[in-house]
Amino acid sequence: MSSSTFWRTVICGFIATFIMTMISFVQGGVGLPVIDIGHILKESFNFVHATDPYTMLWGNTAYYIGGMLMALTWVAFLKDLIPGNWLIQGVIYGVIISIFSGLVISPLVGLSAGDSFGIFYMDTWVPGKILLAGVIMHVGYGLSLTLGLNVAGVKKAVRN
Repeated sequence: MSSSTFWRTVICGFIATFIMTMISFVQGGVGLPVIDIGHILKESFNFVHATDPYTMLWGNTAYYIGGMLMALTWVAFLKDLIPGNWLIQGVIYGVIISIFSGLVISPLVGLSAGDSFGIFYMDTWVPGKILLAGVIMHVGYGLSLTLGLNVAGVKKAVRN
């Protein structure tokens, strides 16, 4: 991957993560749960300490780095494997992220914070709504990422 492709991908990942965050907060206005991943990560980090050394800055930093890593993963490994234009690829990637999050990431993050979300959020008070909110967020991420990469001219990760 060239340095130009790397940086354009990181910037697109940052923007897509921001858009996903805004989608999460807007969902509260239509009756879906607001999923504040930065707060969830901060609480997970602080769970193992007697005091709370981590602030929202650390939670959001981890969240945005994760979003940028997801963008790099898309460009480096998945972009050429998933057929279609940016629109179809964005929806498919968003669904893939949502499945992986509900099956692996969220249960592990919940357990690390001393709570259980369960697989696909089954141990929460509204698993269907949280699952729907997650899918909407992640599809928004996927669409904004693939559109951003398309506009930025990122074709594929060419090894130098």
